[in-house]
Amino acid sequence: MMGNLTMMLVIRADSHLHKPMYFFLSHLSFVDLYLSCVVVPKLLKDLLSEQKTISVEGCLAQIFFVFLGPGNEAYLLSAMAYDRYAAICHPLVYGQVMSHQLCVRLVVISWGLASLNAVIIELLAINLDFCDAQTIHHYMCELPSLFPLSCSDISISISILSLSTIFLGFGNFLPIFFSYVRIILNILSISSTAGRSKAFSTCSSHLVAVILFFGSGMLRYLMPPSGSSLNLLFSIQYSVITPLLNPLIYSLKNKEVKTAVKRTLGKYLQYFRW
Repeated sequence: MMGNLTMMLVIRADSHLHKPMYFFLSHLSFVDLYLSCVVVPKLLKDLLSEQKTISVEGCLAQIFFVFLGPGNEAYLLSAMAYDRYAAICHPLVYGQVMSHQLCVRLVVISWGLASLNAVIIELLAINLDFCDAQTIHHYMCELPSLFPLSCSDISISISILSLSTIFLGFGNFLPIFFSYVRIILNILSISSTAGRSKAFSTCSSHLVAVILFFGSGMLRYLMPPSGSSLNLLFSIQYSVITPLLNPLIYSLKNKEVKTAVKRTLGKYLQYFRW
């Protein structure tokens, strides 16, 4: 939470970071902060409690909010890939292509599409009929973890969930993939080694974030709902570890962010000194 809050505050306070790339990064930090607030408090409570329970209403609410966060993150990562493509492949018109109005529209669209996807998943969860056994073999309420508890026919629900995952996952991963194909081809055409290194460094953090998020998220929802420890590991990766690592990835590998953090901390320390 502190890492993502720091990223949001630094980007907001430092005028040098008022660029499309950091506009998207601040929203990504907000989504990671939001996802941590949805998942981690209940997880910590259960770790400290002997009786680990959740109400039906609380479980349904968590399903909605858990799907809303990662869905939004997928669309934001796709928008950030397009931003990197425009910056590296079309630097002369980058300011015109990635206007502030376009950035705002992309963020609004990401929230809208993620909300629509979360509503569809929530309707699937509401229509499930549960048997006597109501022990969820998971640390949070995810729709795949509820399927083994259902007495009703879940074949249609599994098909809709798979289609939703494919649409959300590949619908965002393919634009990212093609953007990076163009980026790599452009970088390879640069004659100097220093130029290639500088161009690649501007998108390496984003590439690491994409691999961490899409790798674990898509595997979690495309695998059969077996309740195995592997499912649990993939869920922890995209819902707990990725929000923790993203601020570190974008701050440690980005000179502009590190400089802005030092500049902002210096201003606040000077203010408190006075």
